[in-house]
Amino acid sequence: MTRYRLDIIPRVLHFKQPAGTSRGIYHTRQVWYLLLTDTASGRYGVGECAPLPDLSCDARPDYEQVLAGICRDFEAQGTIDYEALRPYPSILFGLETALLHLQAGSVRFFPTPFAAGEEGIPINGLIWMGNFEEMSRRLEEKMRLGFRCIKLKIGAIDFDREVELLARVRQRFSPQEVELRVDANGAFAPADARRKLEILSRFHLHSIEQPIRAGQWKEMAALCADAPFPIALDEELIGVNDPARKAELLDTIRPQYIILKPSLHGGLHGAKEWTDLATARGIGSWVTSALETNVGLNAIAQWTATLHPRMPQGLGTGLLFTDNVDYPLHIEGDCLWCRKDGKEPELLEFLRT
Repeated sequence: MTRYRLDIIPRVLHFKQPAGTSRGIYHTRQVWYLLLTDTASGRYGVGECAPLPDLSCDARPDYEQVLAGICRDFEAQGTIDYEALRPYPSILFGLETALLHLQAGSVRFFPTPFAAGEEGIPINGLIWMGNFEEMSRRLEEKMRLGFRCIKLKIGAIDFDREVELLARVRQRFSPQEVELRVDANGAFAPADARRKLEILSRFHLHSIEQPIRAGQWKEMAALCADAPFPIALDEELIGVNDPARKAELLDTIRPQYIILKPSLHGGLHGAKEWTDLATARGIGSWVTSALETNVGLNAIAQWTATLHPRMPQGLGTGLLFTDNVDYPLHIEGDCLWCRKDGKEPELLEFLRT
């Protein structure tokens, strides 16, 4: 008799408002929840598999069939085959976090001040892509809410208009008052990237994510070597799953930061490989979510808290859905908090609806 049973529960979630990304505008989000049950004790854990179309290395037409096969293998073996799952980061993330939930007996996976509701995790306020008026309105709202770190996704509208938005912030707030990050999602042409970085440097930015598209290691290395402000890699890490290849990427490009999304970058196991390799090379990092629901967001936040983050993380996206499951997570000021009440979410009821 196998010890574990895994049930796959597909679900389509709906955004409260359209989410503009470098891959288009999302109105809905397809996820697959994993309900892991210990057949001996009856204890359970829930994980979330949420590949992003046209971005995740494991987003494929037969995703659900591949997921089912991996789940059957886990049921038979009772352990996670990390090497076999390197090509499937979103599946590994769902499986390993369901197991963490089951083993902990709580959605508070690790004994940290965050899990106990004693400390919050600082996060950035994210300004989604949109037209100038939409982005300006969202920017004003984030500043009104007290965010001290603002991240703007750029590359969707005219560059001069985006510069105007940044100038508006700096007219009101100094770099000491509000930290600004931008995410270009690979929008700049290599030949024009240096000029645009020089313009952006006028606003004393903390960093820019992925100024040119991924896969151009030589061009990205040249930018990082002579950048007027720090460059962070994001999409560049997707699909780089072998440890030796990870080390080669970091040694070749030498970025100032890497940004880790466990669903995209190898699950928690693979994300830790990245942070260990980066730390050994003096490269900074922070963690973000990738449009997961609260199930995935909580797992990422619980793990991030074990890293004792000092800089703002990107952990607010789980709160974007109208039909999300209630979790002990809330944003207060510019921090993500885990409630102290100890109340567990009604996950089984949510999965059965």
